[in-house]
Amino acid sequence: MAEAHQAVAFQFTVTPEGVDFRLSREALKHIYLSGINSWKKRLIRIKNGILRGVYPGSPTSWLVVVMATVGSSYCNVDISLGLVGCIQRCLPRGCGPYQTPQTQALLSMAIFSTGVWATGIFFFRQTLKLLLSYHGWMFEMHGKTSHLTRIWAICIRLLSSRRPMLYSFQTSLPKLPVPRVSATIQRYLESVRPLLDDEEYYRMEMLAKEFKEKTAPRLQKYLVLKSWWATNYVSDWWEEYIYLRGRSPLMVNSNYYVMDLVLIRNTDVQAARLGNIIHAMIMYRRKLDREEIKPVMALGIVPMCSYQMERMFNTTRIPGKETDTLQHLSDSRHVAVYHKGRFFKLWLYEGSRLLQPRDLEMQFQRILDDPSPPQPGEEKLAALTAGGRVEWAQARQAFFSSGKNKAALEAIERAAFFVALDEESYWYDPEDEASLSLYGKALLHGNCYNRWFDKSFTLISFKNGQLGLNAEHAWADAPIIGHLWEFVLGTDSFHLGYTETGHCLGKPNPALAPPMRLQWDIPKQCQAVIESSYQVAKALADDVELYCFQFLPFGKGLIKRCRTSPDAFVQIALQLAHFRDRGKFCLTYEASMTRMFREGRTETVRSCTSESTAFVQAMMEGSHMKADLRDLFQKASKKHQNMYRLAMTGAGIDRHLFCLYLVSKYLGVSSPFLAEVLSEPWRLSTSQIPQSQIRMFDPEQHPNHLGAGGGFGPVADDGYGVSYMIAGENTIFFHVSSKFSSSETNAQRFGNHIRQALLDIADLFQVPKADS
Repeated sequence: MAEAHQAVAFQFTVTPEGVDFRLSREALKHIYLSGINSWKKRLIRIKNGILRGVYPGSPTSWLVVVMATVGSSYCNVDISLGLVGCIQRCLPRGCGPYQTPQTQALLSMAIFSTGVWATGIFFFRQTLKLLLSYHGWMFEMHGKTSHLTRIWAICIRLLSSRRPMLYSFQTSLPKLPVPRVSATIQRYLESVRPLLDDEEYYRMEMLAKEFKEKTAPRLQKYLVLKSWWATNYVSDWWEEYIYLRGRSPLMVNSNYYVMDLVLIRNTDVQAARLGNIIHAMIMYRRKLDREEIKPVMALGIVPMCSYQMERMFNTTRIPGKETDTLQHLSDSRHVAVYHKGRFFKLWLYEGSRLLQPRDLEMQFQRILDDPSPPQPGEEKLAALTAGGRVEWAQARQAFFSSGKNKAALEAIERAAFFVALDEESYWYDPEDEASLSLYGKALLHGNCYNRWFDKSFTLISFKNGQLGLNAEHAWADAPIIGHLWEFVLGTDSFHLGYTETGHCLGKPNPALAPPMRLQWDIPKQCQAVIESSYQVAKALADDVELYCFQFLPFGKGLIKRCRTSPDAFVQIALQLAHFRDRGKFCLTYEASMTRMFREGRTETVRSCTSESTAFVQAMMEGSHMKADLRDLFQKASKKHQNMYRLAMTGAGIDRHLFCLYLVSKYLGVSSPFLAEVLSEPWRLSTSQIPQSQIRMFDPEQHPNHLGAGGGFGPVADDGYGVSYMIAGENTIFFHVSSKFSSSETNAQRFGNHIRQALLDIADLFQVPKADS
């Protein structure tokens, strides 16, 4: 009962003599320390708000301006050109001790200096925003930097020379521009040309022409108006309509997974690995709250938008009948834990002190050793988050809106994140190729009821100490969770460490109250809904074929010697592999980021181009000389790189058309062109996994500290989902997904085609490959 005593500040009884209070000193101590901790956080946020608000200025620069103004006055030099005197004459007169002429002069100089300082900050910020709107550097050939770009880079460095905080650049980032309709339609028609015959293309041309001349001008005006008013004309609609209004299960359809380091094992002790990892995660959250994390910078000088990081922790997706919502708390002091069908609440702090890794290891070991059975209906409860959203919303309202069920559900939804302790062991064995795919399947969906798919992310721990993440997609994109994961794995390996027996360093505090079991009262009707959701989720999970493999013949080292970008190389190989697999081309989705703009998220690169299809067809014919094939490949590569740059700089196709479609719906305007565009299936959905966003260690000195990236389910029932990570100079990881229910797709078959396509393209350049 130790936890019960610590949850109450005092007890009292009513007697004939009055009310008798019995104070609990220990409880009051924890309340006091928690209050102190909360006030510290508030003060830190206030301080950070001020420092962020005046960036690239600083309080020191304000003091320098004040001292310069005062100093010039004493030297009988009026640098204000009479403004200080005007301010002094406007000050109210009084007879108090602080209303002397000398005091009023100093106050006037301080006001003038503050105005000059604020004007300077405004000028520098607007100049920085103007400079950040320049994207010409992205379109220049590697190693051929123009004089204009060099001058631009120097100016950027000068204006951002003071060390920035995480959100220092937010107000200096430019807004995402609205492309011209004519440019978007032209690029769209180019993207579908290789997929349509002459008759189909002519029909689409006519639809596009009619849309551009009749409907588009009116829709575009509303969109431009929104771009003036809103911070980003895409992101809020994208979050709401693509994610939160989706009624199908999150599992497989939306959530994605991230793998652990796969070539090394720091410890086999499950509780110990969790102790270090969760301590590192809360250290990261503390840095996030204090804005001590550096913004991600392209080229080391161009800041990326950081707003998605705000909802990384303490965030849950709340189901609704028509649309979900994202609930984000400013702080959370516990995690929710699932083990053997039981839910626990585990505190991360003792008073205001963050628990050390050894304390956390002890707490998790207590959960692992707990012999208590699940309560009726508790074991498969999380299947509600894996099934349909409407069913979950109805069940939440009917069975979890009061009593102990509401309290227990709030403990999960208000947790910093969710932790799943699995009884199975998964890892990557290079000698057993299937091991990586089984590991990925366990992370993608588990057994359909041992993940809380609504949390911003679920930390998954296997019995052998191997870890992984399952992340909800609405709150942010994969690079954001990747940033956290790199920090956590680096901290675990190089800063926290383990004893020789695999336990966390330090000594535990056995006086800590054990984790608290959550109590449920789940009626038979609710259990039936849970079982129904489980059956829906299980059918979905059983239908997913996942094939993960490590491609060892070469990596980005060889690709760069082919004088092309690694991403373009892989994307063209995917086109060749898909044609060999299906005998035709398809609409291909590649995700790129638009975080150079404020609140930017993603844009689509349509990787199937006329240039890439020309190369693939030439490869399939088998009669072309290698020199001709190389020339076709280089043209396809340059086209792809140019499209990727256009997408990153706000000149993409799909987000613009998506927003135009929404405006047409709001206005009640029918557009056959937009309806057809938005209904086209993405039968090949691809994404490159980011890496090395944080340099926690030198990869050349620690080549085995290598993550395998992560993956996601197929977007179309008869299509493929492919994610890949060009993990180093000599290796690439692939995650290929499809559905067993489709007779046209096979993930392993497609993976083998990808392997062969990469080798065939490399052979064109006659670059020697390492042995696999």
